[in-house]
Amino acid sequence: MLTRLRKLFLITAMCVTFVAAPLGSASAESASGIQSDADKAFELGLLIGDGKGVDAAYLNKTSTRLQAAIISLRLNGKLKEALAFNGKTTFADAKQVGKANQSVLAYLKSKPELGWQGSGNNLFEPSAAISSKQFYKVILENLGYKSGTDFTYQQSEDFAASHGLKQIAGKASLQNTHLATSLVEALSANTKSGKPFFDTLQASGVLASGASLPQGERIGLAQNDKLGTYFTDKNGRTLYFFTKDAENVNSCQGDCLKNWPIYYDANLQLPAWLNKADFGVITRTDGAKQLTYKNWPLYYFAKDSKAGDVTGEGVGGVWFTAKSDYAVMLGTSKEAGNYLTDDYGRALYYFDKDTAGKSVCEGNCLVNWPAYSSSNVSVPSTVKGTDIGAITRPDGSKQASYKGFPLYYFIKDTAHGDLLGQGVNDVWYIVDPAKFNGTAASTAPVVPTTPTTPAATAKTYNIDIKEYSFGKEALTIEAGSKVTFTNFDEMKHNAVALDGAFSTPLLAKGESYTVTFDKPGTYNYFCEPHKSFMTGQIIVK
Repeated sequence: MLTRLRKLFLITAMCVTFVAAPLGSASAESASGIQSDADKAFELGLLIGDGKGVDAAYLNKTSTRLQAAIISLRLNGKLKEALAFNGKTTFADAKQVGKANQSVLAYLKSKPELGWQGSGNNLFEPSAAISSKQFYKVILENLGYKSGTDFTYQQSEDFAASHGLKQIAGKASLQNTHLATSLVEALSANTKSGKPFFDTLQASGVLASGASLPQGERIGLAQNDKLGTYFTDKNGRTLYFFTKDAENVNSCQGDCLKNWPIYYDANLQLPAWLNKADFGVITRTDGAKQLTYKNWPLYYFAKDSKAGDVTGEGVGGVWFTAKSDYAVMLGTSKEAGNYLTDDYGRALYYFDKDTAGKSVCEGNCLVNWPAYSSSNVSVPSTVKGTDIGAITRPDGSKQASYKGFPLYYFIKDTAHGDLLGQGVNDVWYIVDPAKFNGTAASTAPVVPTTPTTPAATAKTYNIDIKEYSFGKEALTIEAGSKVTFTNFDEMKHNAVALDGAFSTPLLAKGESYTVTFDKPGTYNYFCEPHKSFMTGQIIVK
């Protein structure tokens, strides 16, 4: 009987920020039926990759206009002809690419009916990034629809969605992971003439005669204004996590399973940007198999009657939509009640000697109680998103916090459901979000710096850079305040004031930079790599 999932944490002595591996694999059996869109796109020859194939480095690269054009030529069977083309008339910036691709650009220049007319002024801009709108236009045209006749460019995403193409919608800049998923998604669409696109590609020789479509189930992604992006099955039905599974993955039994049916198929297809290693299979005590994500078994809710229903969210305070980007999750123990976990269900703790915004756990303390760090952004709907933040440790590293208080793991929690750190030395405790209001150290009397002047405390504000945006509204702050910019996107971003008053370095995903604003005024700023659409404003009073 699978009752405990084990895997030792990998700890580097004196490590400040702990990046933990899952507490045990999701199953003792092989989950060989789980496949990424990246695998499928490579298998079918839709994506070739570069020197090392379709590896992680390739998938994380920004997708370009030239790349989209080559894919379009590959889909319509004209790529070989384009590579062999020796015409001399071409775009003015053709020499920005290698000789083989110069032939491709000359071919596109000679075939305006293919729709690759460049960006104006005889320029193609081969290295320019592309958006989901641009790539869906490419896919639609390969399905036989004509831009300007069947749909306008601005309608590209809506028109694509009406034909079942929506997995990468809303992306201002694509990575190759998005291309992989969009290409696999397109295989199941019909052409304008009503024929399956997959069959058309096979008939034309673009796909091998022995090729096959992905089989079985698929993890879909749906959007909700309140919940963000969450997992669905291939038909759009919402999938859920159960907090009691943090203690025992067989917690849902009997009538529970009638209301929350398990999610399983022997074959599972994944969007290319999800980590295949995070998915697995468990065999339940009744012998049934169930798919899991980050150790959390996946369920339906019986009262969700159609695609888009999320009526199971927050039910009983223990059921939540399944997501890939939880900064924290909730676990439920029969003895300890609700408590914060990381996204894999591992318990998080607070140190009763810490104060808000400051950790006093150093040296050997951090070996036994590694700091928890996360660049994820979502929280269960019963947890306030504003309560989750980060502190900066003395060495400059980031540590996740709850209500300003640092969060830690316990090194001896090595098995699924362990809460061995609870009550250690009467200073280490799990975090019940409904009850936690601070540490004992934070409630101790504060002695003023002088009899009449309390210690000054500057306010700190956060600007989260998400989905190529600094947020929709201007930020108003007081003079002397600090603003911390944190990037949550895969692409690097920075913030640069128009008047040169401040400038952050390019921030990778999860990195932060703090700017102090001493002088009142209005500061307009932008992101250098994406200055045409990423702008913001800070008003200092």
